[in-house]
Amino acid sequence: MKKIAIFFPGIGYHCDKPLLYYSRKIVVENGYTECMNLDYKYDGKGIRGDEHKMQEAFESLYAQAEKMLVKVKLDEYDDVLFVSKSVGTIISSAYAEKQNIKCRQILYTPLKQTYQFKHEDAVAFIGTSDPWSNTEEVVRLSREQNVTIHVYNEANHSLETSDILESIKILENVMKKTKEYI
Repeated sequence: MKKIAIFFPGIGYHCDKPLLYYSRKIVVENGYTECMNLDYKYDGKGIRGDEHKMQEAFESLYAQAEKMLVKVKLDEYDDVLFVSKSVGTIISSAYAEKQNIKCRQILYTPLKQTYQFKHEDAVAFIGTSDPWSNTEEVVRLSREQNVTIHVYNEANHSLETSDILESIKILENVMKKTKEYI
């Protein structure tokens, strides 16, 4: 079985940060022989809470992702997994829908815009203290699409709290649930 996992980072949350770093290790453990980390850039400021700037960021990052993925023949794989973080959840979801890609998705700290796109097979993770999202709204949108969502009390946009040991416990739980999903 030919498997590929593609990682869609957030702005400022690159693929070597904990959620994407450890999930990549789990993906490899589970037989994904090919992994691709996208590396896109956006220098705009003041995005949070500004729909216009968020749309600009999405369009810029989506175009970069599309260029990186143009040569990847996803239809040649038996199993395609998109792992994404923050704005990367919007990009991966949009790409899957626009390119008609049958894939499974792991959505770390999705934004409400993520749910403008359909999710056939996905799991999501969010914290109650995420300043980028209205947690209740994201949970509602997840449930409307039958996306299992795991909510972490007092966790921020990186799924961390002010207590480092609690943050490590959350990371462990997220990785266990990620492994179960895979």
